[in-house]
Amino acid sequence: MLGSEYNLGRFPVTRMRRNRRDDWNRRLVAENTLTAGDFILPVFVHDSDDASVDIPSLPGIQRHSIDALVDRAGQAKELGIPVIAVFPATDPSLKDAEGSESVNPDNLVCRSVRAIKSAHPELGVMCDVALDPFTDHGHDGLLRDGYVVNDETLDVLTRQAVVQADAGCNVISPSDMMDGRVGAIRTALDGAGHDAVRILAYSAKYASALYGPFRDAVGSAPNLAGGDKKTYQMDPANSDEAMREVAMDITEGADMVMVKPGIFYLDIVRRVKDQFGMPTYAYQVSGEFAMMKGAAMNGWLDWDRVIVESLLAFKRAGADGVLTYAAIEVAERLKSG
Repeated sequence: MLGSEYNLGRFPVTRMRRNRRDDWNRRLVAENTLTAGDFILPVFVHDSDDASVDIPSLPGIQRHSIDALVDRAGQAKELGIPVIAVFPATDPSLKDAEGSESVNPDNLVCRSVRAIKSAHPELGVMCDVALDPFTDHGHDGLLRDGYVVNDETLDVLTRQAVVQADAGCNVISPSDMMDGRVGAIRTALDGAGHDAVRILAYSAKYASALYGPFRDAVGSAPNLAGGDKKTYQMDPANSDEAMREVAMDITEGADMVMVKPGIFYLDIVRRVKDQFGMPTYAYQVSGEFAMMKGAAMNGWLDWDRVIVESLLAFKRAGADGVLTYAAIEVAERLKSG
């Protein structure tokens, strides 16, 4: 009888809970782990005398002056975070319909990159290639008769990529979702002598409702004024299409690929990693971060636990690394044990 077998210790033979009994054992059998080397730290820079200014919709995150940004970069480096991603809050007076400031070799991004690389030459620096921080309409490309045009936008994006690389950027990250932009940027970089500059493409970037706090941070929300980016960013309903986008970017020369947003799209991360075996990253976007942080501030979630759990989910899904606003605090926790 089942009861007698159980009493004799023969049932069940396999006891899964044995390896969960002690902390050391749980760590020993963990299938995925987090290290500071898994993180890319997104940071916001503004051209202001104020060292750091809070972003209300991103609790705990700030816009920094260039000097404060250099300090933040040094903190990331000391914690073992390998790359910092720079996003500008461009002065509204410098924005226009053509995103002209994006190709200015002395714009806020380029000055920030030069300062970071001068102070911390061994730290990787990543820059977005897209026009939304620089346009007065808030779109990632050029508007013609209310439509974001593709090929004219590519001409600006390639020039933007080159000035960023000239400033010392190590990783160019096209986030615009124009067709053919990776190939055009690779050709432009190589032609300008930047064959060592890597491309981490936002290959599967969805037209998500989760970008609001980011747009507040870079100041593009008022410019977009309720508009959307559905004619160039991906439909959240689609996954096969994402595979085609990733395949195109790899063929055109992407060194690494990214899925954005992250937590809502872990199935895409898994498919990309399984199908292509490429270095694959995910962006824990501003809305995802803000939802968890806001819930924790209201006492509804344990922040220390939920942020680590969310980052482990990326690793479990196949991501090689994560862009996360929590990179500094989680790296500090990992360092302290």
